[in-house]
Amino acid sequence: ITLQGSIDIVAEFFKFGIHNILYQRGVYEPEQFERAKKYGLTLMTVSDKELNGYIDKLIRYFRNWLEEKTVKKVVLVLSSRNTQEVVERWEFDVICDKDADENSVSTKSEQSVTNEIRAIIRQITASVTFLPVLEEPCVFEMLIHTDKNIIVPDTWEESDAKEIKADKEDMKLFSFSTELHEVQPAVQYKRM
Repeated sequence: ITLQGSIDIVAEFFKFGIHNILYQRGVYEPEQFERAKKYGLTLMTVSDKELNGYIDKLIRYFRNWLEEKTVKKVVLVLSSRNTQEVVERWEFDVICDKDADENSVSTKSEQSVTNEIRAIIRQITASVTFLPVLEEPCVFEMLIHTDKNIIVPDTWEESDAKEIKADKEDMKLFSFSTELHEVQPAVQYKRM
């Protein structure tokens, strides 16, 4: 796996991971999703063009920041549509090999990385069995933690950490590594 290949793998994981969380947590109606095959699994992806455009744009910026080795964490926040109270935070710590360059190559096989990603996707899917039911409509927001001196789109803004204010629980998920990048996911949720 080359550095560019590692960037492709990590960016693609985030794209499918975001879609999967939005589906599994019921942020949008099931009719707004379509099936897609990836990682040897059938996943649900958003079919709405506008939302897909937003996610694709987000992934493009994320990919650029991966190339620059400036991204540190991605957080998908679920909040109540009515009260804006944060009820879940899906956190993905991103560790970049700062010494990697275009000549760097991982000794890890793509199949091994795919197996690790598949395990995370399965955990996200299984999360509906232990996470509290979201009783009210929710919206999502994406936070990307980066080094300070990066260029961001004019329409983006600084944000607070969108922490859960109430009693909360944390659960770490499996991680995956290409040897050039590592992603360590966790979910934090409001106790009901």
